[in-house]
Amino acid sequence: MMLIRCLALAAVASTGLSALTWLTPLGVPDKAPVWDKVKPFGLDGTSRTFTEAELHDRLKAVDWFPNAHPPMPQPVANGHGGAGACGFCHLPDGAGRPENAALAGLPAGYIEEQVAAFAAGQRRPPTGEWTPNTLMSKTSAEITAPEIKAAALYFSRLKFASHVRVVEAAQIPRATPMAYVYSLDRSRMEPIGVRIIEAPDAPEGFEKRDPRLHYTAFVPPGAVANGAALARTGGPAAQPCAACHGAGLKGGIAPPLAGRSPSYIARQLFSFRLGVRNNPGAAAMAPVAGKLSDRDVVSLAAYAASLKPLGLRP
Repeated sequence: MMLIRCLALAAVASTGLSALTWLTPLGVPDKAPVWDKVKPFGLDGTSRTFTEAELHDRLKAVDWFPNAHPPMPQPVANGHGGAGACGFCHLPDGAGRPENAALAGLPAGYIEEQVAAFAAGQRRPPTGEWTPNTLMSKTSAEITAPEIKAAALYFSRLKFASHVRVVEAAQIPRATPMAYVYSLDRSRMEPIGVRIIEAPDAPEGFEKRDPRLHYTAFVPPGAVANGAALARTGGPAAQPCAACHGAGLKGGIAPPLAGRSPSYIARQLFSFRLGVRNNPGAAAMAPVAGKLSDRDVVSLAAYAASLKPLGLRP
């Protein structure tokens, strides 16, 4: 199948990764692939079909299950110019994917604030190059204020359901960066180290932007318990996470973290620590993250993701 072949072309060997490059598994082809505009692809559970070109068109949200969510406002369903459709990257139900934020259930004001931060260049990736960040910055610079407000209100009213399973393991299947997540070769093993390796349980479903898709996130042994202790005590910063993120990290004066992608959470913590996420709203997190070690970040992200306020997707 063309989708899988293009994934294979995108593979980048995972050996020799520097300390933080695991955070941004680009794994994209050297030259842009040509997507087929004719052959339709389907998905179990729906009669809808999309061509490869449609599955990769950032100006249109890929909506497999239109009856599973409220009608999308224009900026969620369609993009324009350099501004992508919000629902293309973040999905029509706001579930997001490991390379970007799950927007479902976030406060509308918080979403608007983050769009402004991207537009101002105040949210940059911790390792330099990260295509999803670049695309979000372009979208934020071109989307209009009414469009931002409409999209933020839409996503804020959606219910979030976790779709990640956290697994502790010292040895994991060989992980290869592939289209912003990891592909796993279960015939070979490698040490986890101080990393989070998050992979779709069905790679083809990832390419089809299946909103029901589950992910497995491998983390070091003891990470969840270590993260729970850090969250409770505040660790080196002496700032318990629940003070801002609420009981069970379900949200408070700061956004909810429970059950969300640990890869995404870790990227944000490193971005706070490195000062590349530096809008005014980030001021409270910068000194906290600045005192965290790499292992602390991985542990906190693993713990937050392990919390399942609404359970796994059915």
